[in-house]
This record gives sequence, structure tokens and C-alpha cells, in this order.
Amino acid sequence: MCKHILNAQVSVRAACCKKWFDCPECHAENSNHPLKKTDEMIFLCKKCKKAFRKDMGDYEDADEFCPHCDNHYVIEAKTPAAALGVEGEDARINSRMIKDSRTKDHQSQSIFAQNDADARLG
Repeated sequence: MCKHILNAQVSVRAACCKKWFDCPECHAENSNHPLKKTDEMIFLCKKCKKAFRKDMGDYEDADEFCPHCDNHYVIEAKTPAAALGVEGEDARINSRMIKDSRTKDHQSQSIFAQNDADARLG
């Protein structure tokens, strides 16, 4: 599994060492030689686990799909990004984190309350 591209749909066979990698960064981390460039690339679909070849010199829009299972493997890459968050529940949904449960809410007593006025008159 690639740690550089989170949604990699295919693995690519490197022409230099004949090993499978998910991205060029994975090849650079695991090899001590530069990646050899080639016009014919060999892909391995991660959905159907079948290999296929593509000529990069004659590449068309229809070539963005696996010929075996029609998996769309040319998609925008999702890379890991740093995120900052607060542990706990979302305060917008459940505000138990914000309320202080040690004190109870007291009902306010007022001279304008209708129940008190009715009790005094009756």
C-alpha cells in the first residue's frame, strides 16, 4: 500500500528493476538507482489483480480504464495531509464537553411570574 498516494488504483512495473511500485516515490525509497523511463508501461489493476500494457506514445482517453474490469485508474491523487483536530465529540452536535455538570440550573424566581401572582391573589 502506498503512503504517498492514498487512492492508487494500479501498481506500475519499473522497467529498470522489474519490480512493482505504486508510485515513483515508492521506487525512490526502496531502490538505489534512478527510475528508468520507457514508452511502454505495465500496470497491475488493484481491483481485478490482472496486468496489462499501455503504450504511452499512443495514449487516449479510453486508455484510462482497466481493459479487464473497466476500473477507472487515472483519477486525481489523494495525498496525505496534516490535520489538526480536537479529541472528543463534536461540540456542535453534542455539547456535553462544554457544559459543567457539577452545578444544576436553578429556575429563576420573579415577581412577574404568572403562577406566583395567581397564588397570591387566590
